[in-house]
Amino acid sequence: MTLVTPNLIYRHIRSKKLAEGFALLENDAVVQSLLSMSNIMAVSRLKYNDHGPVHSKIVAGSALEIFKVLFNSGISPSLIRDGVGDVEDSKLVTMFSAYLHDIGNAVHRVGHNVHGVVLAEKILDRLLPQLYGDSISKMQKIKCEILHGIFSHDEEVECLTVEAGIAKIADGTDMAEGRARIPYKVGKADIHLYSALAIKKVEIIRGHEKPVKIKVDMTNPAGVFQIEYVLLRKIKTSGLADYVEVVTYHNGAEVRKF
Repeated sequence: MTLVTPNLIYRHIRSKKLAEGFALLENDAVVQSLLSMSNIMAVSRLKYNDHGPVHSKIVAGSALEIFKVLFNSGISPSLIRDGVGDVEDSKLVTMFSAYLHDIGNAVHRVGHNVHGVVLAEKILDRLLPQLYGDSISKMQKIKCEILHGIFSHDEEVECLTVEAGIAKIADGTDMAEGRARIPYKVGKADIHLYSALAIKKVEIIRGHEKPVKIKVDMTNPAGVFQIEYVLLRKIKTSGLADYVEVVTYHNGAEVRKF
């Protein structure tokens, strides 16, 4: 059982490159300030749900879990297929894309995927040399791949890489115990709120019909609203729809399969 939680990331940062990359993100004052500001904008001002550092860790861990399942199922990462990098580079791009995807909220919720690209460019120019040394060509390619992942996490944008698609789907899996990806108004009793609170836990496992199975346990069927309006929309434009299935459960009984 692989629960989508903030601690999931620590199961996947075993290699030197991933561990160093994650440490850079966690300890960078600019990154953490932007994530904090994203929550000020989203939570304090818009009265939405969390879009800050905890969400970033959850999505990064979920992304690396999906990456593992797909890779073990024979799905080749785009960076390897296109000669950009090796498997560790691919994991790094996936992790950075997932971790940084929401920093654009620090500017405004509207167009935050575009704002995120602008903000991330300078961050990556500072951090990537610490991972790739003087390899300018390699760094530029890796930077472009991460920026693509940040830009493409919006539901309306088609992902052009496996790595971006994974980060996008991972974003949609952070919806347990009210941490829904449809921004709902805090304290406002509507379908967005009830649907968010209906989702008890989310798991990522190896599927039977498709490589990745996302299990969503609900306390009541209202949780389907979140799944249909966020997770499924992200899967649809991820480029990975043929490899991912979503199954909902209520009190241990299967309710619906997507």
